[in-house]
Amino acid sequence: MLNIRLLMCSLIYPLAAAAALTVSSIASAADAPPGASSCTGCHPARAGVSTPVPRLNGRDAAEMTTAMTEFRTGKRPATVMDRIAKGFTDDETKAIAAYFAAQKD
Repeated sequence: MLNIRLLMCSLIYPLAAAAALTVSSIASAADAPPGASSCTGCHPARAGVSTPVPRLNGRDAAEMTTAMTEFRTGKRPATVMDRIAKGFTDDETKAIAAYFAAQKD
């Protein structure tokens, strides 16, 4: 009887842990505000990716909001960010910036 319990525990616990991790990653993606997923098309989500485009995860939300405002108004030079920034309202920009500021590695 003890062997059966040990076998069941050794099978169930890893499955439960994997399910919890899957649910956690789904919840994280679901928590992203509208528009945030478009940022990761250019801005890498993981550290160690070699690209001239900066990561957004963990950056200061106010700094990102200011940058988006400057892109939108033409104060900051850009190749495509000026056009992208014009597609977001101030509230959307703040929500996206807060989301990325909260993301940690």
